Amino acid sequence: MSRLLDGIRAPADLKALSREELRQVASEIRQALIENISKTGGHFSSNLGTVELTVALYATYDFPPDKFIWDTGHQAYPHKMLTGRLDRFHTLRQYKGLSGFLRRSESPYDLFGAGHAGTSISAALGFAVARDKAKTNERVVAVTGDAALTAGLAFEALNNAAQLGTDITVVLNDNKMSIAENVGALSTHLARLRARPWFQRLEGQARAAVERLPQPLARAAEGLQHAVTHYVAPEHTGAIFEEMGFKYIGPIDGHNLDVLLDIFADAKDLTGPVLIHALTVKGKGYNFAEHDARKWHGVTPFTIVDGKIETGSGGESFTSVFGEEMVRHAREDDKVVAITAAMPDGTGLTPFSKEFPDRFFDVGIAEQHAVCWAAGLAAGGLKPVCAIYSTFLQRAFDQIAHDVCIQNLPVRFMLDRGGLVGADGATHHGALDLSYLSLLPNMVVMAPRDIPEFRTMIAYALGYDEHPIAVRYPRGGSPACGLPAEHGPIRHGKGELLREGKDVALIAIGTMVGTAWEAAEILERSGLSAAVFNARFAKPIDAEAILGLARETRFVVVLEENVARGGLGEAVKSLLLDNDLSGVRVRHLCLPDAFVEHGSQGQLLADCGLTTQDVVRVASEVLFKHAAAPVNTTTRATRR
Repeated sequence: MSRLLDGIRAPADLKALSREELRQVASEIRQALIENISKTGGHFSSNLGTVELTVALYATYDFPPDKFIWDTGHQAYPHKMLTGRLDRFHTLRQYKGLSGFLRRSESPYDLFGAGHAGTSISAALGFAVARDKAKTNERVVAVTGDAALTAGLAFEALNNAAQLGTDITVVLNDNKMSIAENVGALSTHLARLRARPWFQRLEGQARAAVERLPQPLARAAEGLQHAVTHYVAPEHTGAIFEEMGFKYIGPIDGHNLDVLLDIFADAKDLTGPVLIHALTVKGKGYNFAEHDARKWHGVTPFTIVDGKIETGSGGESFTSVFGEEMVRHAREDDKVVAITAAMPDGTGLTPFSKEFPDRFFDVGIAEQHAVCWAAGLAAGGLKPVCAIYSTFLQRAFDQIAHDVCIQNLPVRFMLDRGGLVGADGATHHGALDLSYLSLLPNMVVMAPRDIPEFRTMIAYALGYDEHPIAVRYPRGGSPACGLPAEHGPIRHGKGELLREGKDVALIAIGTMVGTAWEAAEILERSGLSAAVFNARFAKPIDAEAILGLARETRFVVVLEENVARGGLGEAVKSLLLDNDLSGVRVRHLCLPDAFVEHGSQGQLLADCGLTTQDVVRVASEVLFKHAAAPVNTTTRATRR
């Protein structure tokens, strides 16, 4: 039996369908999501919750020319299916396949790329003002989530939109609230009523009349103008939006297609800023996800029938070890507190939150606040550990500089997902952290070679209170590369010589230490002697040891899973130049000056020239072919 969904090539195709057929399309989207994500993995429960919303929006508006700006992409898989990508959906998050997020280069329907939450309202307002300047009349709609509204950026955008008063609609996909009492027949009826343009005109006239009253009467009447809204939305749900200057509609059932179609049909004719509040259920239509939406937010492949999720190798991961060590140290030191930004599971802090609920703080998607608050906690005498993914900490750069580093406060930053993370792609790779942290005065930056060293670094960071300190570590577990199990104690600014050698010095940090070790063993079988140095610190670097290796070998290869500018390689090259060692040959293997696509970590490392074979090739070429020609360059692979 053919699916109606197979005939949808663009949102306009939905307009020819009856409501019954639209319900069938929604059902088919939900089934396609379950079938495909069970094979590819991806963000699951939130997308199951936006099926009817997406169908209703695209069946009502004219897209294009109307514009839809989605937040993050966690809720935009149905959008991809309805915009000509259904036949490629099986490639989602696969190497050279569809991105798991929104990308302007992937489709003309992806009007604004997004992988970090909280951006859609700001971007949509930009489109709306651009429309006004061009004197066109298309509708602009931002679809955001309740979690995204914890981002300060979202409220900054709401405030600006209300101030400008231009035509913009914000659809709030709220999947945290109950959908029982608030979405009864009366609530639905009144929400429909408020969506009617004549009702909004009447309310506007009433508001104007109140404003013209003498001051004492105006004060007495000011609460009446929003009385209907307050009645529709229990506990004054919409009051904050109306006080900001939005016409508020809701809350409505985000899975009732008939209600959604009616509301959107009327709301698109309203002028000025409008906010439509839809309540949805994460995981809607798949029992396991409905009952544990948190677990099913982002998943690896799973078995549909029994809901068994693939768990990988089952070995220790850096994330789980961080969680264990935090609990252990917190038992010994009651000043240790943990902060995360809506990622207690992803950062491994869930066990900590259960054992120390009064010392665990999840601030929501508010990285700027998390960092500034951590600075305050540190100034107050506590030991704050700020656990945030590398890519998300970028959002709080000013707070790191202004609130932490200038005041030299001992905040401990734990940066999960440093380096290439795989299927989530460019918005989630931790490709910049060694650079953006190392350039800040007072900041100390470390990266462990393996999990045993990571445990030691956590202890060192918690005991270090002279400066702010960051520990950057990768997704997954220790590399299986035969590194020595033992390691020396952490000494400030000092690295670790793992292997002596006279022909070339392989200076590496973090994940690349194992790669350097494997390369040294292969080079040795070819008759070449390679030293392996674990830098440990990206800042301060171990100048004494690095200069000694450079003078002895006259050939240095620096390896880091970070962009070239501002990273370890540049620090090493500057050190050599400052010490009149410009004649030492230097090769710098690092990430390219480009945003790396999605794929498996192994595939991406190969694309970027950061495999063991790449190190062996570069070292061999220089030693065998260019021994008499001193050079000092950075080697960055172009994307293959």
